[in-house]
Amino acid sequence: MCGIVGAYSLHDNTKNVYPLIVRGLLDLQHRGQLSAGITSYNPERKRILQTHKDNGKVHEVFQINHPYKSKKLSTDYGGHVAIGHTRYATSGDNGDQLAQPFERPHGRKSKWFSLAFNGNLANYSHLKSGLEEVGYNMTYDSDTEVIMHFLSREVQSHKPWEDLNFKEIFQNLLTDFDGSWNISFLNADGKLVVVRDPLGLKPLCWGISKDGILIFSSESVVLSNLQIKANNLEPGHMIIVEGAGGNKKEAGGKISAPYDNKMTIVPYTKPVPSSYCFFEWIYFGHLASVIDGESTYHVRERIGEELAKEETLGLEENGWIVVPVPESSYVAAAKYAQVTGMPFVQGLLKNHSVGRTFIDNTNRQHNISLKFTHLKEVIQGKKVILIDDSIVRGTTMKALVTNLKEWSGAKEVHLRIGCPPIISPCFYGIDFPTIKELYAGENTPNSKDFNANSLKYLSFGGLLDAVNKKKKDLCTACLTSEYPTMEGKARWLEQAAR
Repeated sequence: MCGIVGAYSLHDNTKNVYPLIVRGLLDLQHRGQLSAGITSYNPERKRILQTHKDNGKVHEVFQINHPYKSKKLSTDYGGHVAIGHTRYATSGDNGDQLAQPFERPHGRKSKWFSLAFNGNLANYSHLKSGLEEVGYNMTYDSDTEVIMHFLSREVQSHKPWEDLNFKEIFQNLLTDFDGSWNISFLNADGKLVVVRDPLGLKPLCWGISKDGILIFSSESVVLSNLQIKANNLEPGHMIIVEGAGGNKKEAGGKISAPYDNKMTIVPYTKPVPSSYCFFEWIYFGHLASVIDGESTYHVRERIGEELAKEETLGLEENGWIVVPVPESSYVAAAKYAQVTGMPFVQGLLKNHSVGRTFIDNTNRQHNISLKFTHLKEVIQGKKVILIDDSIVRGTTMKALVTNLKEWSGAKEVHLRIGCPPIISPCFYGIDFPTIKELYAGENTPNSKDFNANSLKYLSFGGLLDAVNKKKKDLCTACLTSEYPTMEGKARWLEQAAR
């Protein structure tokens, strides 16, 4: 799970879209905190494609707090077309060389390109081995590198005088790729392609501003904050901007009347049943985003309502409080409290400088100790209903409940979890690829494992009601072990047999 964003000024090639990319990446910071980057296209620049990327959060990479440095970056990497990326690592190490976009230089402009990728190729190891067998040197242990080589091979197959057939290119990739893959592609001819995988495992949307700038993004919050109507890019569809337009300069540098770049949205494969990732709504998605027709905020509200409906504790007596685990559980906990009539208390505060410990896969135990501030005065002596969106590894929850009791003096702690037990690994872009690292993968959930007084998960039916989707429209493999792709099924069987 990463964040991708892009912008294309369709009518004015003097427009600098760099600030829009940086703003969009700030809105997508929650999708990846390891690195950030941008590639811009500017035909007036000697280096037509120019990439700036590094490890760090968006404000660090783009020097937002340093006006001079920030302005210089905007000038150096300005252009009327650009793509951007925030990284969350599911393959490859944490080195800055794996920051995206990945740029592949070439002497011919049509074959010089940059790409940004959100997703995970489930059959990455097979594809990598296949490339190595025919002589490719694989520098990084990353599926993005594999995608770059496959794209390069498809581009190279075109003769110099042939236009690139992007629909055909991505149709060909379907025969090799298994998994989730949203790709943005920009070449030195100024051609932009945005592709959503046929299953729609990861969200992708687009819109056009009043001044004719195409914006695409992993989530609608980017467009909403620019006051642009968001449209879903449907699974199996692609946006192609040919890049033939812009303003023409006449003698003396005068700009003539603009003519439009050609933008099209086309399917590149036959429709197949969707497999939207439910985890996008309950955890990853921004609270202000609408993902494939469903508001993240409303889904989390309904999760709280469903948890309240399924509650079996008698909550009539005094001394109960409802406490959310910051921050993705605030809305669910508030709704649970409203339905049950219990006081809603923000008994835990999050230290925002630590980030999301689920995403930061370096030293979770250390990060957990830094992550929360306890409001001891409002928790002490209370019976706490602790609401969280999910339990993945269980590390955070065990430490949290222990601290609530031993330090904050909670009389009781009852866990209520906003999705069913996660029992199976994800091969499509969420960082739990093995059964052994999942708390419920090899264990029967028990409140005693967390030093809690009770533990109750949202039912599967309650989850479907909250997400407002049918089971057949969702990927729920981590809950059911039913995978939507052949490689996912094969990898699951391999792990289950061990």
